[in-house]
Amino acid sequence: MGLLSGIKDVVIDAWGWANYKPIYSDTLGMPHRRAFPEAAASWVPAGDERRLAAYKLLAAYANNQAAELAQLRDPTASDRREFGDPSMFIETILANVLGREQTIVVPSAEQTDTDTPDTDQAMAERVQTLLRDWAEDELLSMRMIQTERKAVTLGDGVYLLAWDPNKGRVRLKAFDPGFYYPVLAEDGDASDYPERVHLAWDLPADKKRGLPARLRRITYELDWIRPVTASGVDRTGRPVRAPVMTDTDGDAPAQPVLGRGDIPTESGFIARQYLWNDTPSYVTCYLTDATWDLGDLKAPHDVDNLPMDKAQYATGPTGEVLDHLDLYLDFIPVIHVPNTVPDAEEHWGTSSLAKVLQVFDELAGTDTDSAKASATTGSPIIALSGGRSNGRSELAVAPGTVLELPEGGRLDAVDTSPQLAELRNQRTDLSERAATIARLPAVTLGTVNPSEVPSGYALEISLGPLDSLVGSMRLARAHKYALLLKFVQRMSLAGAHPDWTGVQTQRALLSFGPYTPTDKAAVLTQVSEAVTAGVMSLETAVRILAEAGWPMDDAETEIAQIQARRFEQARYLADATGSTDAVATYLGIDINPDPAPPVVQLPVTDETSLESPEETERA
Repeated sequence: MGLLSGIKDVVIDAWGWANYKPIYSDTLGMPHRRAFPEAAASWVPAGDERRLAAYKLLAAYANNQAAELAQLRDPTASDRREFGDPSMFIETILANVLGREQTIVVPSAEQTDTDTPDTDQAMAERVQTLLRDWAEDELLSMRMIQTERKAVTLGDGVYLLAWDPNKGRVRLKAFDPGFYYPVLAEDGDASDYPERVHLAWDLPADKKRGLPARLRRITYELDWIRPVTASGVDRTGRPVRAPVMTDTDGDAPAQPVLGRGDIPTESGFIARQYLWNDTPSYVTCYLTDATWDLGDLKAPHDVDNLPMDKAQYATGPTGEVLDHLDLYLDFIPVIHVPNTVPDAEEHWGTSSLAKVLQVFDELAGTDTDSAKASATTGSPIIALSGGRSNGRSELAVAPGTVLELPEGGRLDAVDTSPQLAELRNQRTDLSERAATIARLPAVTLGTVNPSEVPSGYALEISLGPLDSLVGSMRLARAHKYALLLKFVQRMSLAGAHPDWTGVQTQRALLSFGPYTPTDKAAVLTQVSEAVTAGVMSLETAVRILAEAGWPMDDAETEIAQIQARRFEQARYLADATGSTDAVATYLGIDINPDPAPPVVQLPVTDETSLESPEETERA
């Protein structure tokens, strides 16, 4: 034991990439208490301390404050130069992942291969229109940028959905992942959707209002359906929820009241038929919003087992006490977006800066040395021998200074420009090293002159690492955004919005736009030739043009406008089908065919009028 007492434990986990930082990991693998006091809060689970410390460390790099954080252990760190390289990497990766635009697509909504849309297609078109209108009203693109910037920087992003009865739509909010505490199953797959999620954070003391430091926790939990509860107060006057009982008639005992649509079963459980399910469900989502005084949390509690008898429950906008409030949902409206595809049985993503932090440290060191070398290059050190110094050992030499030297006097200047040039070369090498590790080609960082690219094919090959990077990051997000759009549909149905009456939930996807430069003329030529040759449908052609950056608001509208002017194709359709209705549907106009020509009626004449002129003359 004596021989092993000095050996440092090697911690390898999702946050092990930061172990090289002395301020992040001590001999026991725990973060520095002064640098990361948030991670050391009494209510933070031990398994989340390294995660929260890693978030703060990454945020410091993104905001040019890594030196300020490191100064707690190294006083000389305050001299470090930070010129925004991590922030540039973050914004570049963010722009490439999101693409130029994001479009909500419901499969089969834009099919035009039938004369009249069937019921399923009409429903898909309706849901697609409703989702796009919701995205515009809720500023989905801006919320995505907020969440995705967190995901790229910290490794994780969080969305919260909530029904707003005043606005009559689902609200979308971006949450910091440092507030996100899912309760993961210890004996299951950590990638499974959790059945209980906490959103918790500290509230500082407010001396003006006389409020102490507090902890706020919002909890979403899936549990068995219970009888109806209503807002009330307990014996101390604290707002709580209590079961609602039926009125008693005579000696009959009071019974708990069931919620709307709830059905008691023989097994003793309560079943509920949701609008989006074919079979009844036995679970629902409960919402609890509570606050604790930090002074009351003296026992070793963590965020998942806080003393509920000391909680102060919040009240919702409709006056409901948020103490296990039944949301009439069979899912938790919190969506965690990992930046990368998590490892097997892992829940958390990895920051795009994680593997490049040491290179950024070297860049900061090189920038600091370059700043010092440039100072001595711009104002060189001069050694004066034999000149007049007026008894001083140091002289300030300014432009235009004339020094009188006697015979044999010397003036020497220390030239540091070669060292400065070498430091600049070192910085270029480190920047290229960081771009290679992060899989960001130089052309995406704007460090390559486009005129120096030999050909478009060479440019496409150079973008290969970026293609694989964006492909894997979009793969990690595809299911999450499909889940978000599914939740929006279900919550809109649960909110009984009139526009969603009779809607059947559809599989909706979020399509990300292109992220690489596109030769629009070449794409147009290829698409035109393919459509003319009959090897590509018009729907596919329009979608390819939209992805290439051609401006069009809606693919379905664009297709209808194209077909409305293709009179030659309409003539072929008329010759092939002989149907005026088919031509009218194809062109999108109302064709009223000309009435049938009247039957020619010859005038009634006598027999002499039928004689030829010659016969008439002879007569």
